[in-house]
Amino acid sequence: MDVTEFRETVEAAKRTELDRLGSSQLLVALTDAELDAESVLRVAAGSEAAAHGTFSSWADDEAHDAAREAFQTVAEQEADHYERVVAEMDDASGEGVEATAEADSGPMHGYLRGRDDTVSRVAGGMVGRSLLSLRTHTQIISFFVNEADERRANAFRQLKNDTRETLERGLELLEELCESAEDWERAQAAAEYVIQLAYDDYADALGELGLNPKSVC
Repeated sequence: MDVTEFRETVEAAKRTELDRLGSSQLLVALTDAELDAESVLRVAAGSEAAAHGTFSSWADDEAHDAAREAFQTVAEQEADHYERVVAEMDDASGEGVEATAEADSGPMHGYLRGRDDTVSRVAGGMVGRSLLSLRTHTQIISFFVNEADERRANAFRQLKNDTRETLERGLELLEELCESAEDWERAQAAAEYVIQLAYDDYADALGELGLNPKSVC
């Protein structure tokens, strides 16, 4: 397997979940149906803060030099993203967002922080999570375009570009790290499980609102 086949395999295996996570219902689930700019921004800031915690913890104990450097770079990027999102909030202090994100980082980051092998970290955090984040950014961009708020839409376009670069770097690392079929299988399992966890969380949130994720395409 190579990285192109790997990405295609993961996306094909989780096509339904990714399609539903890329729907307009995503922000409904993430904001508990509070579809206003401040709620969307708080959710986005919380996501960036949680990711910073995950990648920072990996950078502290990762043995593989290239992966450790990549994790540190992503941690710094997520910290920067957090600050940029908070700057777009009406309450630019972002009070409570970072602490809340660390206290309740969610099932996906809970799983990721429990990974201790480099392949699973890269596949889950840099590939699986990035595939999800790209879809989240797309929905946030669409939200602000619909709100005629081009400044905030552009801010998230920049974050989406950074996330795309993280995905590409993750794929490059996997090409270096995966030396056997078993390595690729472990990478695939981690990336797909991250997507499944995010989907299950999304489906549960919609269910609590009386909505059925299966009706969303």
